[in-house]
Amino acid sequence: MGRFCKCNGRLLCMCLLPCMMTGHLLVYILVTILVTISYTPPKISVHYIASGISANSSVFASHPLGPFWNLRLVNSALWNQLQHAWDRQYNPILQGNKTGIMSAKFLSEIEDECLSDCMSHTCAVPHMHDLNSMPEQMRAFIWSMHCREYPLLVNQPGMCRRNNSSFGPMLLMAIKSQVGNFENRQAIRETWGRSGLVKGESNKKGGLVRTVFLLGRQDSSTGPHPNLQNLLDLENQKYGDILQWDFRDTFFNLTLKDLLFWHWLHQYCPTAIFVFKGDDDVFVRTGALLDYLHKQWEKHNQWKAYTNKTDMDLFVGDVINNAMPNREPSTKYYIPERFYKGRYPPYAGGGGVVYSGSLALRLKEVSEKVRLFPIDDVYLGMCMHRLGLLPSHHPGFLTFDLPGTDRGDPCAYRSVLLVHRRSPKEMLTLWKQLQSPPGRC
Repeated sequence: MGRFCKCNGRLLCMCLLPCMMTGHLLVYILVTILVTISYTPPKISVHYIASGISANSSVFASHPLGPFWNLRLVNSALWNQLQHAWDRQYNPILQGNKTGIMSAKFLSEIEDECLSDCMSHTCAVPHMHDLNSMPEQMRAFIWSMHCREYPLLVNQPGMCRRNNSSFGPMLLMAIKSQVGNFENRQAIRETWGRSGLVKGESNKKGGLVRTVFLLGRQDSSTGPHPNLQNLLDLENQKYGDILQWDFRDTFFNLTLKDLLFWHWLHQYCPTAIFVFKGDDDVFVRTGALLDYLHKQWEKHNQWKAYTNKTDMDLFVGDVINNAMPNREPSTKYYIPERFYKGRYPPYAGGGGVVYSGSLALRLKEVSEKVRLFPIDDVYLGMCMHRLGLLPSHHPGFLTFDLPGTDRGDPCAYRSVLLVHRRSPKEMLTLWKQLQSPPGRC
């Protein structure tokens, strides 16, 4: 009798165990469904849609639908095709893939045929049968986007070795300008871009600042212009701060200024601790910027003792996230879908960024694996993405300016590092006001 009961007990356990497990599974499924239904995903804050358009426009998606740098080949977009070939070419895991090698080899052969014709713009472009229907500035960019080397017409080889110093400047300011912008350059020299020893605002450390202006040659395609090269030569003789290369100085060629400047930096000023890259219509509180950079440098040196990391990854500006290409043909930022598909990576835009000198040298190296893109700010973001880094947002970079009522109030600039835009006259006025600010703000 006892044995019979024992057997019935085992049988009962064997019957109940699956039922209990099934019950637990059903409870888990029901809880999961309830949590999923009640979950509300966080809203994506759209800081900016794309350069040159309103963030409130209903024509554009509120946020990107896919990741940047999609490894899937997009056959209908030229930039994606070219970058895809380079991604496979430089990926050691895919080196054994014959299809990837043939694709990269095919595009490389086409480009090799074009290299000798960089200056004449007679290059054939792969898979772009409707090139003539593109806007003129896009056609010009596509014809020369494989060209990365241009003669240096005006150089400053001793810019970072003045006064027999073996140390680089604390801050090298590289300002993008054009031949005819004499007044902007002069206002910068007399105000925030003055070369020499500059004091910080909150402490006496300051540092050595050097300023160079990045120029191409005059773009004659925009209409008849007087030849200003002789005036530029006189300006350079007096100030010795002009860097000029032999390429057309157009909006879509601003990316070339970054590329060529990095090469110049590598050769002539590799010991610069920090680099400011900006436009010639911004205003910078240089002393406050030096204070900020000293703090970042001290933090880096403190962490270096624990991490043994010598390179500094600093990249600061007004960071733009979730940006889509501008598809409006009437704007200068227009990027056709036939040229590029996808979203933009996080990038800092609007007139000025600051990054470490060591990062600038790494940007030079990685840029050799990133196809040129016609929007210079976006291209910087692409290179940062390829390095596995993100730009840091700083609220002191006011690329969309102060409210109108605050523009003339010196007290409103207490937390500002950069503001965009300012005319030469406004730069001089604001600089004078900030040198002797009111006693109370």
